[in-house]
Amino acid sequence: MTTAAPSVSSSLSQPPSEAPTTQGVSTQETIESTPPASVKACKMSQSVLAALRGAETLGPSVYLSNRGNSIRQTQGILQEGYAQYLMDKHHDAKNPYGIINMGTSENKLCYDVLGKRLTKPDMPHFDPSLLQYSDWKGHTFLREEVAKFLTHYCCSPNPLKLIWVSLLYVSNSYGHCVFHVVDAILIPTPFYGVITEDLQLYSDVKLFHVPLDCEVGIQNSRPFHLTEGKLEEGLKRAKQEGLIIRAVILMNPHNPLAEIYTADEMIAFLEFAKRNELHCIVDEVYMLTVFDESVSFNSVLGIDSLPDPQRTHVMWGMSKDFAMAGIRIGTLYTENRDLVEALAQLGAFHGVSGNSQHQVAQLLQDREWISKEFLPENRRRLKAAHSYLTGELQSMGIPYLDRHAALYVWADLRKFLREPSFEEELSLWKGFLRHKVVVSCGQAFCCSTPGWFRIVFADQQHHLQLGQTHRFLMYSRPCCKEPESKLRIKGPTL
Repeated sequence: MTTAAPSVSSSLSQPPSEAPTTQGVSTQETIESTPPASVKACKMSQSVLAALRGAETLGPSVYLSNRGNSIRQTQGILQEGYAQYLMDKHHDAKNPYGIINMGTSENKLCYDVLGKRLTKPDMPHFDPSLLQYSDWKGHTFLREEVAKFLTHYCCSPNPLKLIWVSLLYVSNSYGHCVFHVVDAILIPTPFYGVITEDLQLYSDVKLFHVPLDCEVGIQNSRPFHLTEGKLEEGLKRAKQEGLIIRAVILMNPHNPLAEIYTADEMIAFLEFAKRNELHCIVDEVYMLTVFDESVSFNSVLGIDSLPDPQRTHVMWGMSKDFAMAGIRIGTLYTENRDLVEALAQLGAFHGVSGNSQHQVAQLLQDREWISKEFLPENRRRLKAAHSYLTGELQSMGIPYLDRHAALYVWADLRKFLREPSFEEELSLWKGFLRHKVVVSCGQAFCCSTPGWFRIVFADQQHHLQLGQTHRFLMYSRPCCKEPESKLRIKGPTL
């Protein structure tokens, strides 16, 4: 795995004043008066809708409950960027001047490969059972295929059992079953921003941030480096604030960093969770997107002996690894029988259609197509698209995390801010949108340092080129700190 060179941090601007420090805080009052910058970033992202539309925040409706009003008024940057894209969606023929979406993490590279497989004769199928209510955990035939699939691709030492597989929209259902309203979950920042809505809108569970520093230093061997010690520090701060931490959320490969954690790192995180009696929710939805042969992914399900199997829960789905975001099938693998039974009660509200389950089962059992056709071609195209985008970033002197997984690059655009603030980051994001490009700014992921952006590369090259053309217009705007001639130099990677 590519890691940061020691000299990299010297080539970056110093972290803004909002960046978190590693100094301990002695009193609860001090902690409460200085919340992490990641909290400020998240709060700002919630108000982006009003700022973008030049309108006041939506007032409460007399037709809705307090809970309904809270849901209606919640609108983050990721959702708003996607909403703007849907209203003016680029199409090569029908709307060539529409918005290019480099903000939503979708893989648009392999629809031709998928189309050939999904139109084979075994896909269309009619059976009365598919039109009837099924086991709310999912049809047995699909859960069995998921268990076999995860056993193989997660390199599980023992066959995984279908009884521990649940099919549903996982995050919010999980929050209902495990957490009390007063509970909180430990989560390193930056993180996939929609997790906030997944948990808070449904179960009112709070997220407690563990900010990761973007600079290499004494405690950071690489940018945004997560360690067991940082989780311990975060848990200590949460307890000092009087919070009850019930779980920790981990993502591997990470969103938005594309970081791939080693087996030793993941075991250390799981040991931390066991030591503190925390549930550990591991999101592995990008596990098959690693596109560099020299980099390996190690699933939690491949560990010989989990430290605390009753509190370890692994999420996976079709949206990223199989470029099928619209199929809306997610899975949870857990050996906690009580949790499986509780989730089954919610399956009636979050179930998956029988026809979709049939098609996914047919796909997952076709191991030869997956291993010999789809995965090699998907990885080849991801690698080429990643190489193209990072080459463009280097030509403009823009640093980025050089990781080889997922569908996006985490890029450092701090030098294009007039000042190191989240307000200025939001201004830059809106500028991209005015120039018909959707990208995702760091505050949408609760990043503690303004100026970082997630840029999705998993699209056709001519769309990436269009997005690049629009960005050139942005980079030449007056707010740039450096003249265009200086932006053409070869940029460092992190």
